[in-house]
Amino acid sequence: MTRIPHETSGEPNPLRTLTLDRLRCRSSMKWRTYPEDVLPLWVAEMDVPLAGPVVRAVTDALALGDTGYPSGTAYAEALSAFAAKRWGWDGLEVERTTIVPDVMLGIVEMLKLVTGPGDPVVVNPPVYPPFFPFVTHLDRRIAEAPLGADGRLDLDVLEAVYRRAVAGGGRAAHLLCNPQNPTGTAHTAGELAAVAALADRYGVRVVADEIHAPLTAGGVDFVPYLSVPGAENGLSLMSASKAWNLAGLKAALAVVGPAATADLARLPEEVGHGPSHLGVLAHTAALRDGTPWLDALLTGLDDNRRLLTELLAECLPDVGHRPGEATYLAWLDCRALGLGDDPAQVFLERGRVALNSGLEFGTGGAGHVRLNLATTPEILTEAVRRMAAAVR
Repeated sequence: MTRIPHETSGEPNPLRTLTLDRLRCRSSMKWRTYPEDVLPLWVAEMDVPLAGPVVRAVTDALALGDTGYPSGTAYAEALSAFAAKRWGWDGLEVERTTIVPDVMLGIVEMLKLVTGPGDPVVVNPPVYPPFFPFVTHLDRRIAEAPLGADGRLDLDVLEAVYRRAVAGGGRAAHLLCNPQNPTGTAHTAGELAAVAALADRYGVRVVADEIHAPLTAGGVDFVPYLSVPGAENGLSLMSASKAWNLAGLKAALAVVGPAATADLARLPEEVGHGPSHLGVLAHTAALRDGTPWLDALLTGLDDNRRLLTELLAECLPDVGHRPGEATYLAWLDCRALGLGDDPAQVFLERGRVALNSGLEFGTGGAGHVRLNLATTPEILTEAVRRMAAAVR
């Protein structure tokens, strides 16, 4: 498929701004977990400066001493306007939203509303590793419906797992990653409508993690789960966190379909005390005023996807790689390299490049690594060359 490039915004590419020395001054997990001789291309933090509107919103609040508790619906209003303009979705009603501390804690709260202890939660591995411990610590059990070999939802497998999940007469939920992490698959409207139809047939409640929603490649559309026919009783978690690099400014929104309004009404009021007020201000500013910066980022990510494809073809031609349709993550099949089930360990020890081990992502992850390409072209290039040297 030929992808249409993103529109130019006049903003500089955020991925070409910071030097390695400057990045090493950061004190976040990405830059402090490994020694300084390691290039960190693992955890989902981007090597970018913040968007100007976000910086202004936070610094203005600090100057004013506006550091209390969050209030109001400005975040939901900004997300609703963004969804309408960006995705053509007018169905995000502010009245069917509530702020939650972050996406994963929001997922926990949504699962509490639609399932009980011991109930199954369907996931599609290989998938975001925290899905597994968060579900099990909630005293729910994982039911795997693995992705197909093409990295897309396997609807036949999904139906079989749904059928087993509800066979005992209990409740079940499907924790859907949309877009998918780590494969970068952007589920289509047809795929999501098929999920909704199956969920309706078997009485499964879908909870969609849509944190990567704004991060699509050029020419690829994001489809909100709640926008497809049959998803009226679905629940979604959205945030500006990933697209604007705001993981340290925690805030997210739970959004539900019209048939799930009663479920949302049962959410304890104290859940809304968890988000950071500064986080809410930052996320609101990003969605409302940060789209030129986002457009520049998306263009830079498209460039890096092309660069990674070229580097792998040149340096590691035996690595399987399908450029992602969304996210800034690349899922690399390293099985042909003969490095065993955990090639990330080899790349770390011999190449001094930190990647995510595919084993953490569940079924289908052995022999794979996840690479974060939201970095400078220079770091990405050096990382792949180190990886290649590690297997010679």
